[in-house]
Amino acid sequence: MYYFNFIIVFIFGLTIGSFLNALIWRMHVKKSMAERSCCPKCKHVLGIKDLIPLFSFLWQKGKCRYCQKKISWQYPAVELITGILFVVTFVINFQAISFQNFQFSIFNFQSIFNFQFLILTLQDLFFVSTLIIIFVYDLKYGYILDKVTLPAMLVGLILNLILGITWQNLLLAAVIGGGFFLAQFLISKGQWIGGGDIRMGALMGLFLGWPQILVALFFSYILGATIGIGLIIFKKKTWKSEIPFGVFLAIGAIISLFFGEQILLAFSF
Repeated sequence: MYYFNFIIVFIFGLTIGSFLNALIWRMHVKKSMAERSCCPKCKHVLGIKDLIPLFSFLWQKGKCRYCQKKISWQYPAVELITGILFVVTFVINFQAISFQNFQFSIFNFQSIFNFQFLILTLQDLFFVSTLIIIFVYDLKYGYILDKVTLPAMLVGLILNLILGITWQNLLLAAVIGGGFFLAQFLISKGQWIGGGDIRMGALMGLFLGWPQILVALFFSYILGATIGIGLIIFKKKTWKSEIPFGVFLAIGAIISLFFGEQILLAFSF
């Protein structure tokens, strides 16, 4: 039974991944989501056969069916990664609720209808989707959009309050996450980071809470420093080059979301 649940969640993730691809492109070109999907290159309106997540890309051998130009690997990659992350989210939350509620055994189908599980999973899936948008948009275009982070902050706050996380905990985490980058922004007069990083830090705090925000910040900087130094060594970047730090913040947030508690326990004394 639970394998069927995983398949459903994976397919749902692929579908959301396809939606995120469309949203990212439309936000960049300032097009409404109400408009029909079209090929970004030839502008031909796409049919149902062109919009099946992952399958359409494979079936069309990575090319547009109308102009035969190559489709960016971003599209299947985002769909596949979203599907995988949705399944991981489902499994981790399912196990957590099952252990907390002993009347449910692991992978007991009834656990899916547990209110706490539903809200927690909804929150985490929304957060994962938001992080994917931020990752791709910052990587491609070099911006973290306020139209993404600000509404997501409100969603994270509301859902965490419903789950019983205190507003003091969330406020502390948001102040630490946002304040950490605000301090760097003020010290460097905006040379080290942008304002989007400040809002991103607050967003991470409102979703992850205290002390998980520390795990996210730690891994973000470790990854950012490691990859940044590597790019400089191989002369792909210079010390003055801008690096899309939202990419590393998104990865750090994912690590903390899935494994933050275990990491904190491992380093607690």
